[in-house]
Amino acid sequence: MTWQDLHARTEILETVLARASVDPASPGLFHDLPDIDRLFGGPAGLLAALQYRWDNHLHVKLDLALLQGQSAAEAYLELAAEQPMLRAVLDAQDVRRWRAAEVLVR
Repeated sequence: MTWQDLHARTEILETVLARASVDPASPGLFHDLPDIDRLFGGPAGLLAALQYRWDNHLHVKLDLALLQGQSAAEAYLELAAEQPMLRAVLDAQDVRRWRAAEVLVR
């Protein structure tokens, strides 16, 4: 991956988070993003990149919590407060997957 690709990926992630400030559950959250297929392999890859971002931040928060005598729940809630759009997108997309799975099971 080139530096240009890295910057393009970061810009796409930031665009999605900005869109999420309007509606994190919007079906159009991942639409009309340049090079999403090439850079992420499609919407699922972009969502995986957002999940990876959350996981990295959470691991750091958990390490700090351990050092500072905080609970894991406190660390999680602190990160959710710091990254509300990221958490909202992940939660909304998870709900959409569950609803889709329910339709398939019926």
